Amino acid sequence: MELEQEKSLIQAESSDGPNSNSSDLVARVRKLLFRRMLVGIRDGRFFLGTFHCIDKQGNIILQDAVEYRSTRRSSASPMEQRCLGLILIPSSCRSSCHVGCSIEEQLSLLKL
Repeated sequence: MELEQEKSLIQAESSDGPNSNSSDLVARVRKLLFRRMLVGIRDGRFFLGTFHCIDKQGNIILQDAVEYRSTRRSSASPMEQRCLGLILIPSSCRSSCHVGCSIEEQLSLLKL
């Protein structure tokens, strides 16, 4: 059933016609779906979860997310973790984003 929904989504996106550049970007981002992603935000926290989706504004949704934050300001302090589940990370808060993939895939993603 999920496969049928994905096929219909691909067909709807490919019917854009002259927007081949945007469909190429969609195809690249689609390869990242369901991979582990580490997202850092400006206040120093990190979120590790499964990449679920991204919208046109760049907001990211992670599944099964875990928040990591330092308990003190010193760099040698232990990290505190908290299980969150499904979260949305606004693009305005994001400072870094890392995806677990091969070197070839990382190089191709640099073009995004």
